[in-house]
Amino acid sequence: MRKAKREIAEPEQIAAVLGRCDTMRIGVLDGAEPYIVPVSFGYEVTGGKISVYFHGALEGRKYDLLKKGPRVCVEADRCLGFVENGHGGLTCDYESVIGWGNAELLQGGEAEKGIRLLLAHCGFPEFCCSPEVTAITAVFRITLDTVCGKHRNLRG
Repeated sequence: MRKAKREIAEPEQIAAVLGRCDTMRIGVLDGAEPYIVPVSFGYEVTGGKISVYFHGALEGRKYDLLKKGPRVCVEADRCLGFVENGHGGLTCDYESVIGWGNAELLQGGEAEKGIRLLLAHCGFPEFCCSPEVTAITAVFRITLDTVCGKHRNLRG
């Protein structure tokens, strides 16, 4: 990272940024072309490792690509507004997370856990999906083997 003072390195601090983000983007390769898709997500920190969970249909481009090549890059961010940078220009205050890992299709209790974390993060901690809905839902977990955060806030 070019400006070390902007780095967020601790998993708990990175998780706090994720907690303030409402969308994560997942990048995967489709042959030689990148494919990026925004998803709602949940997350947890276990043993100093961050895992993110997301869902989708049991068919389609995202599902097919993840089954074929599970290595992904994820990104989440928040724009905190634009400010003068003190050098005659404008800049953006922000916080962001980027990480890499393998997407793993979950089953049974692990899939249910992923849905619970996703619903809690999206503001519905008490909502329960019916068995009919979960039966047609793909739930993935990405345990981030590499992750970093970055922020800039000239106002605070």
